[in-house]
Amino acid sequence: MRVKLIAYTVVDESEIDNELGFMRNNWEVKEPDHLAETAGRLCYLSFNRPNPKTRENKDYLNNVINQGHESVLAHASATFIIKGVSRSLTHERIRSRFLSFSEVSQRYVNVQNTEIVTPPAMKNEGLGLEGSYLTQTTRDAYEDITSNLVSRGYSRKQAREAARAVMPNAMETKIMVSGNLRAWRDFIKQRLAPGADAEIQELAYLVLMNLEMYAPNTFQDIAHLINDYEERTNR
Repeated sequence: MRVKLIAYTVVDESEIDNELGFMRNNWEVKEPDHLAETAGRLCYLSFNRPNPKTRENKDYLNNVINQGHESVLAHASATFIIKGVSRSLTHERIRSRFLSFSEVSQRYVNVQNTEIVTPPAMKNEGLGLEGSYLTQTTRDAYEDITSNLVSRGYSRKQAREAARAVMPNAMETKIMVSGNLRAWRDFIKQRLAPGADAEIQELAYLVLMNLEMYAPNTFQDIAHLINDYEERTNR
């Protein structure tokens, strides 16, 4: 599995200063964390940081999170390219309603020789799917159906549309996923839980590893999930 952060919110701090007179008081604070604080302070026009307990960005966002006022965390966003995951995983994605997805189309792309993603439990036990009788049989069936339908006058897209029905959930796919940081928090809290699908737990873990560096104060309350996952998977 490969997870790469390819796009993210960049803040024009000079314009924030011009429009609101608000600048970071600590230049080690990451831009998305600063943006969330700016949004929160706009609601109350508290740009002079009147409360010593929330004067620092980390403390301010900790207070926001504890109060459940996470709407201000939705102003910054992040986009990932994700490779080496299964169609089984991407089907689980439909329950993550607040993220946006683009995925390889099986109607247009020949998926006969697509790589197979071995489920984590099988991988842990040294078992594999690639090269198995079942895998080869489904690939042969895919080719037979495609060729048969094309010979009967169907377009290649129509043939692949039908033939994909025999391909396993374990076939590899590629997706681009975008979401604001509030949506990513929701995804991570659900999918990095011990009871979640094992493959999607790994995805949530890798996403959090990236986002914790990108916006550490926004994810401060769930950063411990990284260590929790590593301990239970002996990573």
